[in-house]
Amino acid sequence: QVQLVESGGGLVQAGGSLRLSCAASGRTFSSVTTAWFRQGPAKEREFVAAISRSGEITYYADSVKGRFTMSRDNAKNTMWLQLNNLKPEDTAVYYCAAGLRRIGDVMGIKNSYLYWGQGTQVTVSS
Repeated sequence: QVQLVESGGGLVQAGGSLRLSCAASGRTFSSVTTAWFRQGPAKEREFVAAISRSGEITYYADSVKGRFTMSRDNAKNTMWLQLNNLKPEDTAVYYCAAGLRRIGDVMGIKNSYLYWGQGTQVTVSS
């Protein structure tokens, strides 16, 4: 079992930045692949970014590539998502997720992640 708690969401103007955090507890953090997903108003939950167990490999959705950066610190049982140059279309509830399979096997496949946080709201005003 892995428990995940997100924080850091808020209201920001277009072009601004936010840093989301996700604190993990339970299973050894270094044993899970982790990711961020988001769900905008009346939209399906979509993949944002994923990072390997070691933190050495990252993948990003095309829509956020070059603007968002995902990182993790296994010693702190924490991962982060740095959101820069935010756009109104980035408005969504952001969820962190964890899975037991290697990143190459899961990447952006939502159903491959077993554990989910409750989400944190990010709102970007124009």
